Amino acid sequence: MKKIFAFLFLIVLSTSVFAADETANHLENITQFTSLIRWGGVFFSFVVIFASWVLLRFTNKLVETFSSQFVQYRMVLQKLQSFFQFLVYMTAGIVVFMMSFRINDQILTLIGGTLAVSIGFALKDLAASFIAGLTVMIDRPFQVGDRVTFEGNYGDIITIGLRSVRMRTLTDDIITIPNNKFLSEVTMSGNYGALDMQCVIPFYIGMDQDINLARDLIQEAASSSRYIHLPKPVVVLVSQEIADNYLAIKLTCKAYVVDTVYEKLFETDITLRVMKEFRRHNINPPMIAVRSTMQ
Repeated sequence: MKKIFAFLFLIVLSTSVFAADETANHLENITQFTSLIRWGGVFFSFVVIFASWVLLRFTNKLVETFSSQFVQYRMVLQKLQSFFQFLVYMTAGIVVFMMSFRINDQILTLIGGTLAVSIGFALKDLAASFIAGLTVMIDRPFQVGDRVTFEGNYGDIITIGLRSVRMRTLTDDIITIPNNKFLSEVTMSGNYGALDMQCVIPFYIGMDQDINLARDLIQEAASSSRYIHLPKPVVVLVSQEIADNYLAIKLTCKAYVVDTVYEKLFETDITLRVMKEFRRHNINPPMIAVRSTMQ
């Protein structure tokens, strides 16, 4: 029994000594850290932060006022404002750090390690986009000027860079897409380096209408359009389709526009011509669709 008590006493004693050592180490670390802080500079750091906040607020108000009065310079002012904000943030951060800490080897080591980790995480996606950019340039799934569909976005490729690809949509929006997205997503190119591109335009008529006449009218309207690329054929496909519980004849016009820039004008021109000829020849759409629209 005495041996057991002696053994337990030794365990408690060693645990106490270990805990005391840990506490001493923590206290030593805290002491070393607090010795690096300039407590007088901490107060002035808050003053610098407050002054930076006031300066940025004043700059925002100034830019808003000038932007409303000189609209033509609004974009330039906003760019200058963004650059100025970044400059203020960087300057205030450096000043606060220099005023609050005593610079020595420990601080430099800490800064170097933090920057290395931060830059590594920041450059991870950049490196992936860079490698993907080289892959896109070598494999060439699309080219500058191609009209492509990517993740629901449809438009023209205007630039292919090492980090990203820029697309201009048909609504004149500029979309920036990281290159690494193209490694895992499907991209559809409508023309792939050519000026001309196939356009698919559907038309619907009733089951009891003159199908052959309707097909001829569509083919004639497409062939006589000012935007047609005649070296390639005009094809009109006929099929039955069930839509909203009614049968209809679907006539799909496949024709090539002379330039992708005129795609929507080409579709509009053909649609207007076909609808005009359908009315002149009494070719009607599906009756149920007309009744539901009238109701």
